[in-house]
Amino acid sequence: MEQLILFAVLVLLGYFFGRRAERKHLQSIREREEAFRQLPTIMLKKPLDPEAIETYRLVNGSAVIAIDYFKKFVASLINLFGGNMISYESLVDRARREAILRMKEAAGDASEIINVRIETSSISKSAQKSVGAVEVLAYGTAIYRKDG
Repeated sequence: MEQLILFAVLVLLGYFFGRRAERKHLQSIREREEAFRQLPTIMLKKPLDPEAIETYRLVNGSAVIAIDYFKKFVASLINLFGGNMISYESLVDRARREAILRMKEAAGDASEIINVRIETSSISKSAQKSVGAVEVLAYGTAIYRKDG
């Protein structure tokens, strides 16, 4: 009985603190996305205006986002019965957006970032190969123009 109570307490703590942390992180992401709205991030291999390029360099950003205990519990139930893993979708979405923002921050005063690529990987926490965290790496070529 004590183990069941401990399990329920951990699930509830994971839910409340995980939700709070996720909301705070999403708010931070929205604010920073708005600040970087003017910097185009595109998958094209060629710059929009090739003649105006002064210099360019590789930029990257990575983010590792851990899953909370509640989401891990819900994901294990969904895995048991099958279905869409919504709890992991939000995890990957936050990590992807964070990695792109960090890449934009690394670009400084670039005019655009081209040839953007995104890589993801799962970081396992236990021998059962369950997801403990997800890592996302975003990289591309920052273009700096002569005219600023």
